[in-house]
Amino acid sequence: MAAHPTAPIIAPSILSADFAHLADDARAVDNADWLHIDVMDAHFVPNLTFGLPVVKSLMKASSKPFDCHLMIENPERWAPPYAEAGAYNVTFHAEATNDPVSVARALRAAGSKAGLSIKPGTPLEPYIEILKEFDVLLVMSVEPGFGGQSFMPEVLDKVRTARRLVDSGELDLMIEIDGGIALDTIDEAAAAGVDCYVAGSAVYGSADPAAAVDQLRARARAADPRYAS
Repeated sequence: MAAHPTAPIIAPSILSADFAHLADDARAVDNADWLHIDVMDAHFVPNLTFGLPVVKSLMKASSKPFDCHLMIENPERWAPPYAEAGAYNVTFHAEATNDPVSVARALRAAGSKAGLSIKPGTPLEPYIEILKEFDVLLVMSVEPGFGGQSFMPEVLDKVRTARRLVDSGELDLMIEIDGGIALDTIDEAAAAGVDCYVAGSAVYGSADPAAAVDQLRARARAADPRYAS
């Protein structure tokens, strides 16, 4: 198997935070590994959240690596500025562009990791060959566009396929999952081989977001066979 990650990565999604207190809510999860930023344009998905100016402002309030998930059209134009602003990883959707490799290369040239996301109904197989150009594969376990949806376990077959390819050395990337991750669903995702877990409602719907992060990390670690002694 591939080398153990240092710990399961927990990335709280500020989509579930209080938009009037984003800076405070970002600081409330200082024990998290990444901060997940859902950028929606009301075109690729029906909802609208925030764009680069808000992200830049929030970077002043948190030193966490920013994991920007762009649910937007035309990532060729709009994705690189997030990398230039200092995002650690910028993920865009395979369904949003005809040339994902060019976008990935532009992101890396601009200083960030490059991530590719696929919707629940999008098969992984057509993208396997180009995943060598990426640092992160984000498997959506809900339909993108809204928080608070129920976890779709059928997408875990894509996670298992990607895990096998990483463990065999054919790919070198992190496997991330986003959608419906909570204490009652993270076990399945961990057993399938996920490295990074996006959690929105499970963190910010808790009375103690920091404690929720710790609980999710511990639960994922216990369920992932890579951490077995």
